[in-house]
Amino acid sequence: MKITSIGADISKNDVSCSENLIKNLEKDIPSLITKGAHKAALTNITGDDVVISAFVEDDKLEDVNQGIVDILRSNAEDLGDINGISTTREDAGEGISYAEAKIRQDRYPDAIVVAFDTYGGEGFVHNVADSVIKAARGLDQVTDVGSSLNHGQEIPGVGYVSDETDDPVVVATVEDIESIGIVSGAMMGAALGNKNVYLVKRGSPSYIIPGSVIMSITAYMNGNVIDLAVPLSERMKILRV
Repeated sequence: MKITSIGADISKNDVSCSENLIKNLEKDIPSLITKGAHKAALTNITGDDVVISAFVEDDKLEDVNQGIVDILRSNAEDLGDINGISTTREDAGEGISYAEAKIRQDRYPDAIVVAFDTYGGEGFVHNVADSVIKAARGLDQVTDVGSSLNHGQEIPGVGYVSDETDDPVVVATVEDIESIGIVSGAMMGAALGNKNVYLVKRGSPSYIIPGSVIMSITAYMNGNVIDLAVPLSERMKILRV
């Protein structure tokens, strides 16, 4: 089994997602179960970007990925990222962000999904995402890590996007429920240690000074979506003694 996550900017503006867009996506996502997904959800809403994630058996990965892209396409207010998808590397443009990670068969399907949004395609966001990947891979409690930084590789069931694709997505599958705080805390800390990166709650608009990046971090646990921004930020407060 794997987690597959596909992010895209399909909003009609550059800073937020409308309530109508979110409602329509959430209405259509259950159709992924008929495609073979074990669970599926709108895990991240970050500025004008959304991420749909699903737990899926390996032999159904292509069908579910196709289904996710179909949902994004049919509900898009703007087809920009969808139009970047191509059947060949040569014709691919800026497109969707794709990440997948393996889940051990004897584990519950639990994962951390980190999504970024840039206002002007700030290039340093890829270095930020790389910091998150390295932080997660260094932990014993992590089963697997995947990211959308592998530009040029074929997205199963979908096609190709170019290295112009921004707004990366990083996913990490975890060994047990007790590891969620450890893994998410390390991934968040690695991102925020970079300059001009800000943590936001799921669904927050990108109201930042251009030249900055926002991130959301979500636990996707056996089909349940938990926004970790608030609990993690509460833990970072200074303890008054």
